[in-house]
Amino acid sequence: MQYMLLIYSTEGEGPDDPGMIDRYAAFSQEVRDAGKFVAADRLQPTSTASSVRIREGELEVTDGPFAETKEQLGGFYILDCDDLDEAIAYARKIPAAEHGSVEVRPVWEVPVRA
Repeated sequence: MQYMLLIYSTEGEGPDDPGMIDRYAAFSQEVRDAGKFVAADRLQPTSTASSVRIREGELEVTDGPFAETKEQLGGFYILDCDDLDEAIAYARKIPAAEHGSVEVRPVWEVPVRA
């Protein structure tokens, strides 16, 4: 089953530190070597985000993320794990778990229709 590991941290803290970059690279290599890697990426800062809503049939586009919180979604991994326990075991190795949080959520795989 695929799991998305959503990485939340305080924007501007941590990921640009050379030691942290090395730790993310090592984690990425570990999940690739284990055959668990599906996808991963780091997101641009929240200042580049747009939130889209439809209210009473009208399009509303606002700058920034939907929620005003200290921790922001900064990136993700999608891993193909045997079960939730394995996904959590990998999530605890993500460096941001030490200063932010990593949400582990099963991916609802939608069948493709021809």
